[in-house]
Amino acid sequence: MSDQALRLGTRRSRLAMAQSGQVAEKVRRLTGRPVELVEITTYGDVSREQLAQIGGTGVFVTALREALLRGEVDFAVHSLKDLPTTHPDDLALAAVPVREDARDVLVARDGLTFEQLPEGARVGTGSPRRMSQLNAYARSHGLTIETVPIRGNVDTRIGYVRKGELDAVVLAAAGLNRIGRSDEVTDFLSVDTVLPAPGQGALAIECTAENAELITALNGLDDPHTRAAVTAERSLLAALEAGCSAPVGAFADLLADGQIVKEMRLRGVVGTTDGSTLVQLSTTGPVPETYDQAMALGRELAAEMLAKGAAGLMGERAH
Repeated sequence: MSDQALRLGTRRSRLAMAQSGQVAEKVRRLTGRPVELVEITTYGDVSREQLAQIGGTGVFVTALREALLRGEVDFAVHSLKDLPTTHPDDLALAAVPVREDARDVLVARDGLTFEQLPEGARVGTGSPRRMSQLNAYARSHGLTIETVPIRGNVDTRIGYVRKGELDAVVLAAAGLNRIGRSDEVTDFLSVDTVLPAPGQGALAIECTAENAELITALNGLDDPHTRAAVTAERSLLAALEAGCSAPVGAFADLLADGQIVKEMRLRGVVGTTDGSTLVQLSTTGPVPETYDQAMALGRELAAEMLAKGAAGLMGERAH
């Protein structure tokens, strides 16, 4: 490989810059080549619309992918949960690094945990997936909360709590960790309570499919267990998206016996936004060793969820 600088395409947000900077450092160490960040503005960054209305997936990804295909950047870093589930043939998912904390977290006023929230607490989140599960969890604990749709970066969202407009907001642990603000978390929401978005906490490093040399180099950052887990989660999402527009939570984790990893468990949930109806199932199988095995795990669980009525939860996208 030449010693010419590699150009890494990134979104401009503080979080994107932080996670791209961390990847750039690893790629420098791996390849011995300088890496420069190229900032690209995406439609998702400039649009003020609710994410659910501008199509959710893909809005942060398209501009980066176009820059890759035009040769303006050599590789790009995405939050894996932003990637559409269908993958373009002319791009390669060169690496899925070790996953950060996949959980959702609460940032609440006065250091409150979720169970300490007052009756009727206003909880901000832009995600129908979070609304559905938080409402269901609150209901099962005899609590009533009001979920309030919000958008914006981490500062904006936490600002609603600091200014007293909301009692709490729900964010991804990974994002706060990457920008060094995990000390603001007042409660970590267990995956047993709120299943994360498919791929949450993981990054995707992409380059063009023809750049074999770079694919080989970037592959040094790949974590096979993370890749298998997120592949299964996204396979579940893709199969449900075909039959169900309800918000999907999914999480795959490894079950170990002592030091030996024996199996992978995949859990999935879909529900109505108000949390009154949830279809939540899990399946456990051997740790997938190939892409096809990971995909099959997701598809099988999706089929069971659809058979249990997931498709009937269509309706109400949060407006």
